[in-house]
Amino acid sequence: MRILVVDDEEHLRRMMRLTLEASGYEVADAADGEEGLKLFGDGLRFEATLLDQRMPGMDGLETLRRMKLQRADACIIMVTAYATIELAVDAMKLGATDFVRKPMTPDTLRHAVAAALAKRDRLSASRDTGEQPTASAAPSTARPQLPPVEIWTTNGFFVARATRQVAAGEQQAAEYHFVVRRGKEGAGADVVVAIDAKVRDRVAREGKRPLGPASDFWRQQAESALVNYLWNEAKLPQAGRLVLSRVTAAMLDAAVDWPED
Repeated sequence: MRILVVDDEEHLRRMMRLTLEASGYEVADAADGEEGLKLFGDGLRFEATLLDQRMPGMDGLETLRRMKLQRADACIIMVTAYATIELAVDAMKLGATDFVRKPMTPDTLRHAVAAALAKRDRLSASRDTGEQPTASAAPSTARPQLPPVEIWTTNGFFVARATRQVAAGEQQAAEYHFVVRRGKEGAGADVVVAIDAKVRDRVAREGKRPLGPASDFWRQQAESALVNYLWNEAKLPQAGRLVLSRVTAAMLDAAVDWPED
């Protein structure tokens, strides 16, 4: 199985090459978008491409666009240290399969490639059977907007969408339960994201929206919190639990715009 690495940082290209070769992949690499496009050709030579976002000359998004013109179903993983909602949206519109944060550990890189290839296979199977495909989540953003999917990937993790359990009493935290798996073959781990009641109260007061614990607004906040944690930390939360205890301006803005459930 062949992988193409396109990145202008020589030491990072070398690390990615050695890591992937040690995992049994054949690796070709390029130092910029132009060279990467030449190696990519019609896309048939490579199972996946790791593509840096910020490069001199042709940047990652333009290289991505041209690669997808050559092969629409190409598996292309954006590698970036500068994740924003604009980048995530633009890259997903152009057909990026997934994102991985740099600098990354060899373990994160291996899992990210395995997750992206597994996702490619799921999407291909969905097209063959006519089922609705799943999508990736955006990396850490100022105002995350996650697509309504059942499974997403980020930074080498598979995350199954939350089920909600609300503790007795309106003043208790709403808890959202996820199953997170590392890479293609990793065992599933249970992760709980709890929404502190004080956060709900402040959003209701300052956002002038009485969004109760059953609102899908809080499911999205829980999903965003978990995705951002996995993106930034590249590991599972300690003891399998996150508590959303801080209100941000982005959260208040989202609450104001949130449609009636």
